[in-house]
Amino acid sequence: MFTAFLRQDLCNLEFKCRTMTIETKNVSLAKGIRALCAEKNAVILAHYYQVPEIQEVADFVGDSLALAQIAAKTDADIIVLAGVHFMAETAKILNPTKMVLEPEPEAGCSLDDSCPPIDFAPFKAKYPDHVVVTYVNCSAEVKALSDICCTSSNAVKVIESIPKEKEILFAPDKNLGAYLAKVTGRDMVIWDGACTVHEAFCRDKIQDLKTQNPGAKFIAHPESEEAILEMADFIGSTSALLSYAKSSPEKTIIVATEAGILHQMTKENPHKKLIAAPINEDNTCACSECPYMKMNTMQKIYNVLKNETNQVHISSEIIDRALLPIERMLAISQPQKV
Repeated sequence: MFTAFLRQDLCNLEFKCRTMTIETKNVSLAKGIRALCAEKNAVILAHYYQVPEIQEVADFVGDSLALAQIAAKTDADIIVLAGVHFMAETAKILNPTKMVLEPEPEAGCSLDDSCPPIDFAPFKAKYPDHVVVTYVNCSAEVKALSDICCTSSNAVKVIESIPKEKEILFAPDKNLGAYLAKVTGRDMVIWDGACTVHEAFCRDKIQDLKTQNPGAKFIAHPESEEAILEMADFIGSTSALLSYAKSSPEKTIIVATEAGILHQMTKENPHKKLIAAPINEDNTCACSECPYMKMNTMQKIYNVLKNETNQVHISSEIIDRALLPIERMLAISQPQKV
């Protein structure tokens, strides 16, 4: 028995040593990253789904809409986009004279993958009189085929801005599309795509969590399936979920979106119990993480800044065509003047 305890103590010590080594390395990398940003007039934009150390080293952390707005206005010479590929593309479209770097060019998106432009173009052609609305989680080429883009933060506004006599084609997220159709009452043609992260939540496990935590509120992102949204006390975008957690008097909140959001949510609500909604896996502790978002690392950010590698390149023709639908989206998202 003594041997077993000793072995466990050694394992614990080894884990602590590994953790301390990683933390020490990240501190060193963070200093190097900030020095390079100062030297090269670079800015780091990170999505809320990034790992905590990347969120902490970034100049700005936000959802897709906020990152697009910042990318459009920044006077930095270099933009490092710590997110996924379509976000880096959007930054380049909005600020084409800037150098846009992505730490991991293979960091894609299941929604983007579900809607290849070679398939979307003929699909769109079947509905020539429809206004084409695309969620920003798509490629630059698909954006170039669109009339207006949206994010989960402004999707309802975008749909409601379209005259009621106009028919709508929405892509690529079928779950967000169905939610928007329900909320706005609009009949839409919807592309059959989905986010694998938000489709992974388990209704039964969430219900068990609610039972174990009486009075807990359950909040969900609209990319989730209808069965999950039906359970939710609140449905909202990444930024809206953060706002709800901050303003809600409830002390326990179950959150159905990518688990990276809990870092910022916990910082803003240190005295609340925040629980990542479980997914359909045998491991009862499993939460939903985007494997693409987690491909970015501190080392990769340092490397691209130092070497100016992984630059985003988009043809001027695609930039010209994709810019208009994005600008229309941003115009709708501006606060109304009174």
